Amino acid sequence: QVQLVESGGGLVQAGGSLRLSCAASGMFFRSSSMGWYRQTPGKQRELVAYITSTYTTNYADSVKGRFTISRDNAKKMVYLQMNSLKPDDTAVYYCNSGPPALWSWGQGTLVTVSS
Repeated sequence: QVQLVESGGGLVQAGGSLRLSCAASGMFFRSSSMGWYRQTPGKQRELVAYITSTYTTNYADSVKGRFTISRDNAKKMVYLQMNSLKPDDTAVYYCNSGPPALWSWGQGTLVTVSS
């Protein structure tokens, strides 16, 4: 059974930084592309960034140059370093495979950026 546990969210001022972590279990992590997604009330969940099994990365235009995704296969962890945060980055952040997202969603971690 796949389990995803996100952490690291919080309240930060605009321009600040946060590092999100995702602990994964129950899948062949090393061979899986992993992504970070986010969702705000009333909007569809969107893909923010993903990293492939060969460490190729891709970012949504809205976060390019500010966010960095990384992974640690030995620990089965995925990270999202978020710098120069903006109020528009406020959302619940989730990790999953992908794209596409194939597994059940975790509880997510809330990021709130104040102006």
